[in-house]
Amino acid sequence: MIKNSWYAVLSSREIKNNKLLSAKRLGKNLVFFRGKDGELSCFMDKCLHRGAALSGGKIKENCIQCPFHGIEYDKDGKCVFIPSEGKSSEKDFSRFNLEKFPVKEVNDMIYLWYGDEEVIGEPDYFDEVSKEGYVYSELVDHWKVHYSRVIENQMDVSHLPFVHYNTIGRGNKTLVNGPKTIWIDENTLQTSANNEVDRGQTPLKSEESVIKSTNLKFKFPNSWLNTISEKIMVTAYFVPIDQENTLLYIRFYNRITPIKVLNKLISYIAKFANLKIERQDKKVVETQMPKESSLRMGEMLLSADKAIIEYRKRREKLKNNIEN
Repeated sequence: MIKNSWYAVLSSREIKNNKLLSAKRLGKNLVFFRGKDGELSCFMDKCLHRGAALSGGKIKENCIQCPFHGIEYDKDGKCVFIPSEGKSSEKDFSRFNLEKFPVKEVNDMIYLWYGDEEVIGEPDYFDEVSKEGYVYSELVDHWKVHYSRVIENQMDVSHLPFVHYNTIGRGNKTLVNGPKTIWIDENTLQTSANNEVDRGQTPLKSEESVIKSTNLKFKFPNSWLNTISEKIMVTAYFVPIDQENTLLYIRFYNRITPIKVLNKLISYIAKFANLKIERQDKKVVETQMPKESSLRMGEMLLSADKAIIEYRKRREKLKNNIEN
C-alpha cells in the first residue's frame, strides 16, 4: 500500500444510521459508524479490554458499546463508561481510548487516511461526476488479487479485442496506436484507447497519437474515471482488503435525458452490462502471478503497456518516498 494517502474504502450507502459496520480495509479490521450528527467515525474493530470485535456490539446514546463487557466508547474513541467499575467511578480510563482513523465523505464515497503522518490535505476525487443531473448505479465485486493488478487492467488498452471480444472489444481492433499518456497533475494519469483493425499499417508512436474525448483517468491511490461522453461516465474504486484481495466498486453515471427517473432506469440496466464486462476481466486477472505488480518484476512489457509502465513508475516513487 502507498502510505500517507486518502484511500476510497466504502460506499456511503453501506454505513446505515444506528448500525455498526465491520470491514477489512488496507489489511486492518475496522469498525465504522455514523453519529447522530451524521459524523463518521472509524476505529480498529477491537475492544482494548479483552479483544472482542466492537462491531458485534451496538450503538447506545451515540457511543459504541462492546458486546463482551459493555464498555462504551464515544464517537472520538474515548472510553466513557466501564460498567464493572460503576457509574460513580472517577478512575482515569484514558488507557482504554481507541485510535480514531480520519475519514471523509465525498461523492457518496468514504475515504480513509492511511499513513503514519498527520493528515495532509483532502481526498483527491473526480469532480466531473459532481455535475448537476448525474445519477448512478453501483456494483461491488470481490477480486482475489492485489489492487494494483485490478488498476492496471483498467489502464490496459490492448486486451479489449481478446478479453471483451463480444462486448466493448468487438471489431477486432488489435493494433494499438500509442497509447498517448499524460500527467494532468502529479497524481492523475490520462490515456485513451486508439485501437484499429490491423491491415498491415504501422502503429502510431505515443507522441504521434492523441487523447480522445473518450478517455481514461486514474488518480492515485485508487480511483479511476472513464469518460464515455459528456453525458455518460463510469467510475471505479479499487479498494484494498489486504495484499491478496480487492473490492472493486463500479458506478455508471448518466444524464442522458432531462428526466431523472428515466436516467435512473438507464443506469440500472447499465449495471448488468458492466457486470458482464467486469467478470470477463476478473476471470483473467485473477490468474496473474504474482498477485501484486511492481516496477521490476520480470514482465516483458510492450509499447501498448505505456499507461501501465507510467503507473508502476509513479507507484514505485510514491512508495520509496515514504520508505526513505
